[in-house]
Amino acid sequence: MILIKEGLGMPGSARDFEPLVAGVWIAREVARQRPMERWRGEEIFPGEAAQSDEALRAYIRKAAMPFHHVCGTCRMGSDDEAVVDTELRVRGVEGLRVVDASVFPDVVGANTNACVLMIGERAADLILGRPLLAPAIL
Repeated sequence: MILIKEGLGMPGSARDFEPLVAGVWIAREVARQRPMERWRGEEIFPGEAAQSDEALRAYIRKAAMPFHHVCGTCRMGSDDEAVVDTELRVRGVEGLRVVDASVFPDVVGANTNACVLMIGERAADLILGRPLLAPAIL
């Protein structure tokens, strides 16, 4: 079963391309600065031939790939809109928990894998009836 629309996050409208094209121009400008000389080599992608916004859009259409870290689709919370409660139990379904990034109430500003591992550890504790660990001072 596919839960994510194909093409989600891929540039679609002309407006989607503006920041991507601008980013290429900015990256090129940064690379041309004198302090970058010792690290600068030949531009491989999109390549020196791509010297117009349209050429850059064509390259982006061909080469861009989404790197989704989808989360929050089964949001955890104590309010009526949350799909799972604070113990990861699906509301209205007995014996079912969700233990993945979909329970995040917000997109995390960190490695999603590390956060999912933490959710998994907490779920194991909940299922086994283990108490919370005491806070540690680091």
